[in-house]
Amino acid sequence: MSKVHFVGAGPGDVELITLKGYKQLAAADIVIYAGSLINKELLSYCKPEAALYDSATMHLMEIVDVMEEGTKKGLDVVRLQTGDFSIYGSIREQTEEMKKRGIAFDCTPGVSSFLGAASSIGTEYTVPEVSQSLIITRMAGRTPVPERESLRRFAEHRTSMAIFLSVQGIEEVVKELLVGGYPSSTPVAVIYKATWPEEKQVFGTLETIAQAVQEAGIRKTALILVGDFLGEEFYYSKLYHSHFSHEYREGIE
Repeated sequence: MSKVHFVGAGPGDVELITLKGYKQLAAADIVIYAGSLINKELLSYCKPEAALYDSATMHLMEIVDVMEEGTKKGLDVVRLQTGDFSIYGSIREQTEEMKKRGIAFDCTPGVSSFLGAASSIGTEYTVPEVSQSLIITRMAGRTPVPERESLRRFAEHRTSMAIFLSVQGIEEVVKELLVGGYPSSTPVAVIYKATWPEEKQVFGTLETIAQAVQEAGIRKTALILVGDFLGEEFYYSKLYHSHFSHEYREGIE
């Protein structure tokens, strides 16, 4: 019996799928893709005779049925999911049902949109002496969030934060972050469709970002990046400092 390959499609740019993921997609007989989320130009990598299924119109059991039917026939099946499926990818519910049916699978990671967003604006989340941690989270909505993981609780750390699936409630996001402890002057970037041709970048502070997002007409498919890593304070790392010694280089006195 063949297996299902879960493949991270990347954040949007069709060249940001991994080489391994590209090869699996190009060889697949059946591709089940997240049609409401991925860049459909990725499907041009599929062979002409591949059967394509848009999972936006399917429920969980329909998806697993297609997987099961394909693997029983010895066909190569790819489940193509946006970004990297390990973050808000709904992979667990699929694999649990697959295990019940004895459907074999493997996983090829992708480039997450939080990585694509940082690259688009040429920054890093971890800045020496400013922030050495990144919180990846979302605001509560139709999917609840444990209280211990609320935005206001995380905001107490005042570290770098990438907030998914929340731009439609930007005013509430700002309110929670301010209550949690971020100053109103904290820099914020909102990146709509990071790495896509239609990408938009909006910058501001917690005081100004909600209005800026509204004026830009951004309502979904955007990441909210928050923290002083976006600010002007910066310190060089010790790794490449001329006076810093390590096993590959002797520091200059």
